[in-house]
Amino acid sequence: MKHYNIPIFLPELACPFQCSYCNQSKISGQLCLPQVDEIKSLIERNIQTFPQIERKVEIAFFGGNFTGLPAKTQISYLDIAEEFVQKGLVQGIRLSTRPDYIDVSKLELLKKYSVKTIELGAQSLDDEVLSLSGRGHTSQDVFDAAGLILNHGFRLGLQMMIGLPGDAFEKARATANKIIAAGAHETRIYPCLVIKDTQLEKLYQQGSYTALSLNQAVEWTSELLNLFELGGVRVIRIGLHPSEELNGSGLIAGPYHPSFKELVMTSLWRKLFEKESNWPKTRKMKIHVNPKEINFAVGYMATNRKWLTGNGLYATFVGDKELKERNYYITSC
Repeated sequence: MKHYNIPIFLPELACPFQCSYCNQSKISGQLCLPQVDEIKSLIERNIQTFPQIERKVEIAFFGGNFTGLPAKTQISYLDIAEEFVQKGLVQGIRLSTRPDYIDVSKLELLKKYSVKTIELGAQSLDDEVLSLSGRGHTSQDVFDAAGLILNHGFRLGLQMMIGLPGDAFEKARATANKIIAAGAHETRIYPCLVIKDTQLEKLYQQGSYTALSLNQAVEWTSELLNLFELGGVRVIRIGLHPSEELNGSGLIAGPYHPSFKELVMTSLWRKLFEKESNWPKTRKMKIHVNPKEINFAVGYMATNRKWLTGNGLYATFVGDKELKERNYYITSC
């Protein structure tokens, strides 16, 4: 089955802190909490766009601190989402929130509904990075919340952000290992961006903060993706979703690219090709890959194909459904 989310973006009105990098109105374009009738209409419109068979649909409350909303507001949102679950039109609910806004009573409320997955914005599990970023919680808060979520039978997502103030690749790698050890089922990897009208913009303009370059962000992310795959944690998002603000005046600096995931996957495939030693003597070949990986193997803007050609290797890429992930084999033409 193919998975679809119906994203409902909530601004940070329920968030007690202003993280140095955060300006969600610029990132998501959402300025105020949506009304129940707006949510219902949004869900109905989205459902009509999905195929009617072989699908799994979840209503996803993203962007804000869901469990920090007043209980009455949480219940009103969950009630309307639950209606669609009970009708069989969607299969579950997921939400994102802060780790320091998780406790037994909040989880017991969510357990009354068809909430399947809770994502925590961990961002980093290095306390110095958390402090410098103004997160307002510690790494222990994340571990405590993660344990409660798992003990209550929810799927656990732990999101991470690379390139925050005080971050380094060794710290990012340590965070990834801690996310794996915490029992997360899934994660998202976002590069830190300097967004207009944030504390981070002030630090950047003062020269106190240097953003990762695009190449650095791609390399860090590719290494972390390998780590998560080996650890059995599913990476469900790489990079921020493109928006008018990020493609326009809202972005001040940082490794933003509308095809960031493709750049990361291109890098992973390039490294595989660079290590390959059994190229056919004819120099003309077919490279067989999973059909879903063909675009990544060819590379963003065909950069991997061009690299092969530049090394005298002339490749045609062929799909093979029997292959998994980035496994491949080569045959002569």
